[in-house]
Amino acid sequence: MAIDIVTFGCRLNTYESEVMRREADVAGLGELADGAVIFNTCAVTAEAVRQAKQSIRKARRERPNARIIVTGCAAQTEPGSFVDMDEVDLVLGNEEKLKAHSYRALPDFGVNDTEKARVNDIFSVRETASHMVDAIEGRARAFVQVQNGCDHRCTFCIIPYGRGNSRSVPMGAVVEQVARLAGNGYAEIVLTGVDMTSYGADLPGAPKLGRLVRTILRQVPAVKRLRLSSIDSVEADDDLLDCIATESRLMPHLHLSLQAGDDMILKRMKRRHLRDDSIRFCEDVRRLRPDIVFGADIIAGFPTETDAMFENSLKLVDECGLTHLHVFPFSPREGTPAARMPQLDRGIVKARAATLREAGDRAYAHHLGSLSGTAQRILVEREGLGRTEGFTLATIPCGLPGEIVEATIAGHDGSRLIAVPVEAQAA
Repeated sequence: MAIDIVTFGCRLNTYESEVMRREADVAGLGELADGAVIFNTCAVTAEAVRQAKQSIRKARRERPNARIIVTGCAAQTEPGSFVDMDEVDLVLGNEEKLKAHSYRALPDFGVNDTEKARVNDIFSVRETASHMVDAIEGRARAFVQVQNGCDHRCTFCIIPYGRGNSRSVPMGAVVEQVARLAGNGYAEIVLTGVDMTSYGADLPGAPKLGRLVRTILRQVPAVKRLRLSSIDSVEADDDLLDCIATESRLMPHLHLSLQAGDDMILKRMKRRHLRDDSIRFCEDVRRLRPDIVFGADIIAGFPTETDAMFENSLKLVDECGLTHLHVFPFSPREGTPAARMPQLDRGIVKARAATLREAGDRAYAHHLGSLSGTAQRILVEREGLGRTEGFTLATIPCGLPGEIVEATIAGHDGSRLIAVPVEAQAA
């Protein structure tokens, strides 16, 4: 039977799931009579962990004889909670999940709890190897890992304990992987990492993300569209900003790790920027690339957040010109400093998150309206649906997945643009 992989969380997990699929297949996991289901989990919020456990229980009910393996950040940070689940046969850490030998004890693993968990100290990992993949299953775009881990210790974040310290994939290996995927027909490549703007600090010569981007675009002319998954704006280097200004193949869309818009909350989060830094960055980049579209992560209801502090985060939506907003109601993660701070009432947290989402919806609706009548190049993701260079969803009546279609925007339906192909207009 086929190996089924259920992926939660970030784009880096999506990329790693393809590596896992290949390695598990090499280990013979696909030869099991009743098949196997691998859960690649996320630990960014308690809700993400809850959803993973819910999916695991459902999988066991539906496939009682299948082998169930749990890995990813939640498995790395709290392996015991998955070992204790009767539904789970094997728990793998983030490093172990990428190696074929981790899967090779099948079908005889799970004799006892010690053997059931194979999770090493993630902070002992010093390098991030390049794992070559030929395709990303079910995707019109391909993801390429350039970096893993994080050296920062934001007070709310559990991810460094799931991913370890920051480490970069050598530039040559990244270029080779990008060329391989572009040669396999992917029109858009997305660079991914946990803290991408820290790229290169551990490599000889300490090349920065901007140099990597420029090198990819120069050495792989087959890449039609290059996109960055998420960046920390305060760490964006001058070469990266120059690429944004001058490289048309670098997509005009940046997702920013802002988290809050109040200086005191940012300090208590142990972030490395102030609200004015965020506003200035967006203004500067918009001057460099007028068609740039900004997304951002913002946390609602961080411990000690007052109404006035929340208002500062709310105003950031307009002051930075944010369009694609990811709102996270604060979720205390055991083992982080923020979990020990004075917590807000959950009702207040949820209400503030709802208010932020409403502001994001209004900003997105305005963005949709501003694109009416414009010419756009749509990357078709699946039949009838694609995305602009600015990562805005659009309905498109033609084109195969992975194809780029020239179109004019006729309007929108409140959630998606309505794109009319140029060829249809000519007819």
